[in-house]
Amino acid sequence: MIPPRPDAVLRIPRTAQSPAPSGKVGLKDVAKLAGVAPITVSRALSDPAKVSADKRGRIEAAMKATGYQRDAMASALRSGRSRIVVAYQSNMLSSEFSRALRACAGVLETAGYQFLIGQTGYSYEREAAAIQSLSQLRPAAVLFTGVIEMEDNRDRLRALGVPILETWAWPPDPIDMLVGFSNTDAGRMAAEHLARQGHRRVAVIGRATGRGALRHAGFASACAELGLTVAETLHAEPLEGTGAGSAALARLLDRAPDIDAVFFSNSVLAIGGLYEALRRGLDLPRELAIVGFGHHEDAGNVGPGLTTVGIDTTRLGRTAGELLLARLGGEQGLVRHAMVPTLCPRGSG
Repeated sequence: MIPPRPDAVLRIPRTAQSPAPSGKVGLKDVAKLAGVAPITVSRALSDPAKVSADKRGRIEAAMKATGYQRDAMASALRSGRSRIVVAYQSNMLSSEFSRALRACAGVLETAGYQFLIGQTGYSYEREAAAIQSLSQLRPAAVLFTGVIEMEDNRDRLRALGVPILETWAWPPDPIDMLVGFSNTDAGRMAAEHLARQGHRRVAVIGRATGRGALRHAGFASACAELGLTVAETLHAEPLEGTGAGSAALARLLDRAPDIDAVFFSNSVLAIGGLYEALRRGLDLPRELAIVGFGHHEDAGNVGPGLTTVGIDTTRLGRTAGELLLARLGGEQGLVRHAMVPTLCPRGSG
């Protein structure tokens, strides 16, 4: 759904009862026009179900007339429930997360929901702060490009009493709903591919925690079974762009110049590593093979092309949107949808 141009704004004419346009419109202005107490307006905004439908209707009309709030909040007042779905993206630099959230938003916005996006930045502290703020926002549902690991945060999300959808992993105990895949299997797939190509002395670059650690574990386990030696492991955090991948590969090659392949547990880092290998004049994949996790949109456009293991993120996002929409429409029960990673071989390995 393409949003309207900024100048396509619906203006609601002021009425004779509307407060004067000078100054900022406040709760008292809305309350006066609606014929209720300011505390009733506040309660209607924070907990609509506790305010009668008649009063919500009058408050909604007053909000429209004064311009106090947007249509999304007015809709929440009218129905007694929010029409806002909040999604938290692990990293705004990830085109894969963004692609998935665009697909999810397309499903939900068509059904009249608004889709708000925030970022946790792979930070437990930022994640905790974001989750604590949800009790005030009172969204209809919450989605994460990842899974929630801290038990306190899991408890807070359950207490919201709204659908919670986690993605990008396959834990045995999701909070509520789950659209994901095995990161361990994805790591194994990368190792199996490198073994088939004849590589024997390999390295890993990626995060030491979370999903990156799962991919590393799967990769290392498969390497041990297939006779590959994991000569070096280098942790690259935070994931701030391709420059971090370039720097990581430079450090790795200085430490272990005899490796013949590298698995990056993140394709943004892998693209940076590919740039560094090309700057050094390495013959890919004969002198060094590079495999990244995630079907990054630029993987086929850089150098010889980046070999990747990943999933169809558009399908993940669309599936997440459809499952949330069904739950918001009244369907009950735990929903889990598994996806299977795929290998996309290109010139880097």
